[in-house]
Amino acid sequence: MQLLSDALMRVKPSATVGISQLARQMAQAGHDVIALSAGEPDFDTPEHVRAAAVAAIGAGKTRYTNVDGIVELKRAVAAKFRRDNGLDVTEEDCFVSSGGKQIIFNALMATLNPGDEVVVPVPYWVSYPEIVRLAGAEPVFAQASQETGFKLTPEALEAAITERTKWVMLNTPSNPSGAAYSADELKGLAAVLMRHPHVHILTDDIYEVLVYDGREFATIAQAEPRLGHRTLTMNGVSKSHAMTGWRIGYCTGPREILKAMTKLQGQSTTNPCSISQWAAVEALNGPQGFLADWREVFQERRDMVVARLRACQGLECLVPEGAFYAFPSCKALIGKTSAGGRALATDEDVVMALLEENGVALVHGSAFGLPGHFRISYAASDAELIAAMDRIAAFCAGVE
Repeated sequence: MQLLSDALMRVKPSATVGISQLARQMAQAGHDVIALSAGEPDFDTPEHVRAAAVAAIGAGKTRYTNVDGIVELKRAVAAKFRRDNGLDVTEEDCFVSSGGKQIIFNALMATLNPGDEVVVPVPYWVSYPEIVRLAGAEPVFAQASQETGFKLTPEALEAAITERTKWVMLNTPSNPSGAAYSADELKGLAAVLMRHPHVHILTDDIYEVLVYDGREFATIAQAEPRLGHRTLTMNGVSKSHAMTGWRIGYCTGPREILKAMTKLQGQSTTNPCSISQWAAVEALNGPQGFLADWREVFQERRDMVVARLRACQGLECLVPEGAFYAFPSCKALIGKTSAGGRALATDEDVVMALLEENGVALVHGSAFGLPGHFRISYAASDAELIAAMDRIAAFCAGVE
């Protein structure tokens, strides 16, 4: 009898987690490693949010809560969606979980059956296709590229949809590319989806507050309200409020789906951490002025990183419109040999050679479905980023 389930055997380990863990192990062994593989703000959680958590502990708010979140947080979530996204929702239309990933997991596990398909734009966050496979369904990849700004075109979306399509995944701004869809670009995708009423949309807006150069964030149910009744809009406080470890994600969507997600969560993790929920109430309802300051810092880092990457031999890099990632092409390095003697047959070879020879941890593009690239996170200090850029430039100069 096989011990592990067939469902689990369909899933690959997370490449981002794997590279980050390897970098930590190398650092613990005494190697000088700059890890730019994880997507985590380097700022501290704001003081007023931390104070709210302490106050909640002092008030004894340490018990089980409603499975789908405390009413106070769901009200704050609904207010956020109304205020920032123009979505006409109440707390009854909202759901809270232990991180944004659990929102996606719950939604797909609660709705997918064998034979169902989910359209996943390429490049994608590493967990999207694996959760689809875990649920027994099939990811269908709709190709974007550097030539399309790493954005899904209406034509590519149309070509990917079949009668078996149940969901389309969207992520804006994008992990790994930093591409951010404008309202007009979303309307173009929405026009396709309006012709396919059996398809639901799951939009991952976790990087919403990080759009640059004066752009305005847009989400698809805002761009095309007629899709609202079949759109699940996911967000969270991890990236916006530097609360990655607090594990709070939230969403709004059709109540039938939220009810199913609550049923599933009731048999898995039950409620999110009570203290984290009270901290998230303050995060959403409290002062937001720091967000503009953080965004300015990230944009300055982006500009420096992109300029340095473009100056490297063998690299090309688009300017990311949001998030805190750059996704340069390293195709010109493939087929060559590193200074340390490693044959660079793939983008993964490039990334591993860079880690082993120059001590910079990145994630290869093939993990995101687009070989010939790598992802670099610029959610790190200026000093770390400058040192990492020096090492990347030295690595590229040594490739022959």
